[in-house]
Amino acid sequence: MTSPGTARRLWALGEPYHALTYFADECRAAGADAGLQGFWQTYFGLRAAPLGPAGPELVTAVFYNFAPGFVARRVPAVWSAVTPAAALEARLAGVDGAVRRVLGEWAGSQEAGEAARLLGEAAAAVDLPGRPMAAANAGLPVPAEPHLAVWQALTTLREHRGDGHNAALLQRGIPGVGGHVLAAAAGRTDREWLQRARGWDDAAWDVAAADLAARGWLADGELSAEGAAIVAAVEADTDRLALGPWQALGDAGCDRLAELLAPVRLAVVTAGLWPDRNPIGVPDPV
Repeated sequence: MTSPGTARRLWALGEPYHALTYFADECRAAGADAGLQGFWQTYFGLRAAPLGPAGPELVTAVFYNFAPGFVARRVPAVWSAVTPAAALEARLAGVDGAVRRVLGEWAGSQEAGEAARLLGEAAAAVDLPGRPMAAANAGLPVPAEPHLAVWQALTTLREHRGDGHNAALLQRGIPGVGGHVLAAAAGRTDREWLQRARGWDDAAWDVAAADLAARGWLADGELSAEGAAIVAAVEADTDRLALGPWQALGDAGCDRLAELLAPVRLAVVTAGLWPDRNPIGVPDPV
């Protein structure tokens, strides 16, 4: 029977393809053509667009791990530069350009069509209650082109996973910045990366670290045994909460999808579009 490890493996295989929307030049150019200026306005415009013209409070809530002031510097001003509908068009245009450059003929291949079918089946099975980012993406039309349908389904599934991860953190009273402190202490990514990419200053980081130390989860900036257990429990809950769509797809479907995604991931990574130790913190697939 499909296990939580399957959810983690397919996330690790699929996330670099989703993340083209953050790291590919074509995606930034498409955002600029739509009226977005700079990396972060593009990021917030493209990722938050499924929510409609959301304000900073909603975006802070559903993104969970960004500093509120960092969000407020881009939202809602971003909606003066672009409408959510135009941002949705731009993100697909950017992904289309990036995929055609990096993966070439794969975009129209039988393999892309098969991956789109399997991922579409999984994405249709996401449980929506309590999953705002997954629900917002699940409500969008499925693109006709297979490579874009793959991207849209992977996006719905990764946001579904992210919604569950937020719930696992919230249940344990771990705020967004605290989750970053734990991730850095676990060696999954770097403090400098996380602070720069999520907007937390040294003061906020140090307060969170002191709180985690008071809870017995950090000692001299390193994970204690209890802290390591907490990190493992959060990740285990995240995998478990992400499992439903993959169970709907079944073992054979998941195995075949992993075969289809592996060369796609390799092409994205080889092209330099998956920065080493980036703030997303995805492990290598096993």
